[in-house]
Amino acid sequence: MGVLKVIVYDLLGSAAILVGLMALIGLTLQKKAANEVIKGTLKTIVGFLIFTIGSGAAVTALDSFQALFSKGFGLEGVLPLAEAVTALAQDKFGTVVSLVMALGFLFNLLFARISRFKYIFLTGQHNLYLAALITVMMKALGVSNGVIAVLGGIILGICAAIFPAIAQPYMRKVTGSDDIAMGHYVTLGYSLSGWIGSKVGTPEESTENINLPSWLSIFEDYVVGVSLTMIIFFYISAIASGKTYVEELSGGVNWLVYPLFQGLTFSGALYVIITGVRMLLGEIVDAFVGISEKLIPNAKPALDCPVVFAFAPKATILGFLSSYLGGLLCMVIFGLLGLPVIIPVAVPYFFIGATAGVFGNATGGWKGCILGSFIVGILIAVGPAMIYPIMADIGLRGTAFPETDFNAVGLIIYYIGRLFTK
Repeated sequence: MGVLKVIVYDLLGSAAILVGLMALIGLTLQKKAANEVIKGTLKTIVGFLIFTIGSGAAVTALDSFQALFSKGFGLEGVLPLAEAVTALAQDKFGTVVSLVMALGFLFNLLFARISRFKYIFLTGQHNLYLAALITVMMKALGVSNGVIAVLGGIILGICAAIFPAIAQPYMRKVTGSDDIAMGHYVTLGYSLSGWIGSKVGTPEESTENINLPSWLSIFEDYVVGVSLTMIIFFYISAIASGKTYVEELSGGVNWLVYPLFQGLTFSGALYVIITGVRMLLGEIVDAFVGISEKLIPNAKPALDCPVVFAFAPKATILGFLSSYLGGLLCMVIFGLLGLPVIIPVAVPYFFIGATAGVFGNATGGWKGCILGSFIVGILIAVGPAMIYPIMADIGLRGTAFPETDFNAVGLIIYYIGRLFTK
């Protein structure tokens, strides 16, 4: 019993070991050389541990921001970042999240094999984030870990196969081919942007005929975008809170220095998280891609949203600016209404807004780009506002998912689940 306890609780109960085990199995089944199996397994485990280290730093910075914002404005400030929510979820439910993700990938392969949705979702970090969302929603319903792992894996697998199909008609207009799909869980938003574009303009009025200032490209850099956004909002919150409260919270650090380092710390934490996620997913994806290629003829890879940026570089910038304007408008309105304030962090707004802009441009030129991404910018503020109270109830405060698909799936799971659990 002592040995069994070590295996079940100390080894398999560790999310890092569990994810490493998935990589070990996948690489072994592909008959990889022993050195490749060992390397892939260890890098997966280390990547997950790096992710965990970043998670702890992000949680600390989020707590500081939440305290400053609440004190300064008497409101709850929410940072919509999938990485930050996943960090909190991993802190609380790491093993379950890992199981949902691993089973979700296998179910994606199964559904792609037996259905007409031949899409393999290869943006691994987004599957990890969706696994975290599914786990959080089911935990809010009081569902057991075993049921979450199996049912969550099935839901994740279905989403990974179907959501790329939703955006594919517009993806074909963007790329001019049917070779790749969109593997980013904002497909509801991107499809809406494409539809709006088709109603307000024509592709001939492309954004690529417009001249834009080169300095706007600064937001393409993740670290710079997060740092600038977080430093600004930390300073706004610190000034609103006042010198006395800030130095009390900081333990004596100067009240004008503390916001700077907290903003940079949050940015650094996210960079560590992303580094760890990339390392572990690089190995996990390699472990399963070979299997999927052998099992699923005519499968299409669903790839991360930056794959479309090259098709309309100017639309990426215009889309970001337009969506960010929508987010700022929602921030003001929510504050006036006394609701949790969804703070438009530049990075998710850049990637989501930019992609929405490319989709809108593909069907409606510059008019579709601007209007489509503006509407999506509103959606990625409204969605987090709707789902945040559920997350806050189980102790995940200060952040939420901005992605439209995540919020749609999460709300459906929660409110249908309530019919059976409450």
